[in-house]
Amino acid sequence: MSFLSFCAANVLIDLESLYNLIHQRHPVHAFFHTYVGATLVVVAAVLLFLGLRAFASRYWFPNLFRWRELSSKQVGIGAALGAYSHVVLDSAMHSDMRPLSPFALGNLLLGVVPLSTLHLACLVLGAVGGVVVAVRWFVNGGENAL
Repeated sequence: MSFLSFCAANVLIDLESLYNLIHQRHPVHAFFHTYVGATLVVVAAVLLFLGLRAFASRYWFPNLFRWRELSSKQVGIGAALGAYSHVVLDSAMHSDMRPLSPFALGNLLLGVVPLSTLHLACLVLGAVGGVVVAVRWFVNGGENAL
């Protein structure tokens, strides 16, 4: 799994929300916050990776975190985990989410977990992830922590 593509998928999904917030459009969490939209984000992330890797093979392009060594499978799995977990977590907290659209308009996950519990879980898991990255950084001599 690629942590970089996990993060990229999350950012790509939220670019839509940022655009909608800036332009005061509703719903804020629209197409890319559905499973159909998230699937397109996964495909876009993998295609972006393949395009950047082809570009990097011809021209100088930084290889931060050794991203060029990632396989398409690693990138795809990371992007899928990032995109689909994003939809699940946002479904539990945002009332304007319609994750199953266009097939269903409801949001069965809304409120299933109290918002404070969801935020605390994300904070704890983020801290655990930070510790894992720090340990990997230390064990690998400052390389390939992600």
